[in-house]
Amino acid sequence: MDIKNVREREEVHKAIWAIADDLRGAVDGWDFKQYILGIMFYRYISENITNYINEGERKAGDKDFDYAKIKDVVAELERENLVKEKGFFIRPSELFCNVCKDADKHKEDLNEILERVFRNIENSAKGHESEDDFAGLFDDIDVNSNKLGPTVAKRNERLIKILNGIKGLNLGDYQTNSIDAFGDAYEFLMTMYASNAGKSGGEFFTPQEVSELLTRLAIVGKTSVNKVYDPACGSRFFTIKGSKNFRKRKYKKWFLWTRNKFNNLQFM
Repeated sequence: MDIKNVREREEVHKAIWAIADDLRGAVDGWDFKQYILGIMFYRYISENITNYINEGERKAGDKDFDYAKIKDVVAELERENLVKEKGFFIRPSELFCNVCKDADKHKEDLNEILERVFRNIENSAKGHESEDDFAGLFDDIDVNSNKLGPTVAKRNERLIKILNGIKGLNLGDYQTNSIDAFGDAYEFLMTMYASNAGKSGGEFFTPQEVSELLTRLAIVGKTSVNKVYDPACGSRFFTIKGSKNFRKRKYKKWFLWTRNKFNNLQFM
């Protein structure tokens, strides 16, 4: 990893720590991890579909096209095609960037908005091949939980802080860095909170160095990899390390799977 990547990674870690510090005493560390990962994933798939649509439209000649700025009724015309191609659909008004932009205007009902957005994303895959992948995707993000605060106002206040914190994360260029940044942030959060939650034992938390060594040993002498299965589904470090090592070797075909929704990653 070059100096630039190290610095960017450290910036992301500092930003996550700042969010955690701001919410210290309000949200338990282990629960906080779920909110951060879930909303990071929401940002990730929002940028994923936006980038995909924008690239197609701009190649077709509309250089100024921006999916985030079009009306929902216009986007709905391509819903079926997008779900077939991407596996899911997000309305422009429900993209991460637009929900963040209007969050302060919805201090009274932001929790309801996020709940609806997450439900709509999950439901967009129903009846398609991707249905199982998106069913219950955001179950771990309970925007109505008392863990966020005793009142709706308090919960929404903290949700705004989390949204703004995730918005401020420097995830680099989407096409080259975002999934690496997501994995790095996940590793940082696991390391940050595992011991505090009493889950630092080997039965749950595999040190990154051990995961790195085992994944390298698993691919020694191989020129292609079809499937990798991590049956433990604890910290998922084996999956993340496998992802990084396989991409470094530029295998033509490989597949990673875990039972955790936020890490059901496929790269072909």
